[in-house]
Amino acid sequence: MGTREARGGVLVLGGGFAGGYVARELGTRGATIVSEENFMLYTPLLPEAASGTLEPRHAVVPLRAMCPRAELILGSATSLDLEAQTVSVETDEGTQTVEWRELVVALGAVPRTIPIPGLSEHGLSFKSLADAINLRNRVLHQLEAADAALDEEERARRLTFVFVGAGYAGVEALAELSDLAEDALRYYPRLRPTPRRWVLVDAAPRILPEIPPPLGDYAAAELRKRGVEIHVDSTLESVSVDEVVLGDGTRIPTNTLVWTAGVAPNPLLREWSLPLDERGRVEVDELLRVRGHEHVWALGDCARVPNARSDHPDPPTCQHALRQARRLARNLTGPAEPYGYRMLGQVATLGRHKGIAQVLGLRLRGFPGWWVTRTYHLYQLPLAQRKLRVVVDWTVSLFFRRDIAELGRLGHPEKLG
Repeated sequence: MGTREARGGVLVLGGGFAGGYVARELGTRGATIVSEENFMLYTPLLPEAASGTLEPRHAVVPLRAMCPRAELILGSATSLDLEAQTVSVETDEGTQTVEWRELVVALGAVPRTIPIPGLSEHGLSFKSLADAINLRNRVLHQLEAADAALDEEERARRLTFVFVGAGYAGVEALAELSDLAEDALRYYPRLRPTPRRWVLVDAAPRILPEIPPPLGDYAAAELRKRGVEIHVDSTLESVSVDEVVLGDGTRIPTNTLVWTAGVAPNPLLREWSLPLDERGRVEVDELLRVRGHEHVWALGDCARVPNARSDHPDPPTCQHALRQARRLARNLTGPAEPYGYRMLGQVATLGRHKGIAQVLGLRLRGFPGWWVTRTYHLYQLPLAQRKLRVVVDWTVSLFFRRDIAELGRLGHPEKLG
């Protein structure tokens, strides 16, 4: 077991949106990042990476390029000693001990699941880049399986896709992947007479509850126009290999269920001696400092962050994580000030050059909403080279249909001999 000191005395646990931006904003002071991946995932682009509009690699930013003054340890934090100010990190080379003067906890969140029969065995997650690629491969594989099926019932089941969770992730993923399936049908003439069934389920009374009702109603109407079934005030009762059952007894024959019903703080936090709220989020004060610990800070999806300009804690969005990161970096390098941020707006894409956006009081829908959404994400994406790669992908997608190659075996090569 080796020991090392965090660069600049700052150790950042997590290389996601919150942690990556803290290290980037610290600039020349430097920091040490502990992350299981060597990239930051720009999650708003995940649906387009899944649908093939965007090359999946372009939805991520290498941490070494994003934070050139930071040191990266590829591994996972396993234990925290607050008195000794050390963290144990498990790497491919063994366990290391990292000493710190200031600790930033940005471990993010994991998919929030509930004990529904069959969910863990048969449900698909949509939280990581691997999830996005896996979901794309599943949709394309189902098209292949449906084309080979001789039984009409089996074909219909293969072409039915259920998404549980009608927040941003669920709505955008369903919209983009349904576009992928429709584009691919030109190569599957036998499937054209068979209806494709896309189902969106949520326990809330309407979809996209985070945005103003007029925009949410427009999004629901747009999806229904494309044939999407929307079940609100509905819950998931059970999942099997070939069927989904809803709380009202509705039975949906399908081989694909995607779970996007919220997130939960990283469960590792429960093993550490940090103050947590009832949902498992780290409790921080208005300075983003962990309550009761002068040199420990937390932000992002794993923290309950009070907002001086709002009457409720920040939601787990990239927009808020970025503002928290900027405030925290300034608090680490100068006089600490309270965090406060008034949300500028909310945006979402609905596929087919349609979207919704509320920006500075303006409500946009259709093509203007789609254009503003893409422009905002491009602006927030770090590194000029990444922006250019994304623009090239978007431009190419205007003139060519999505690629339909299924790469389910990618990363799983056969053994020699």
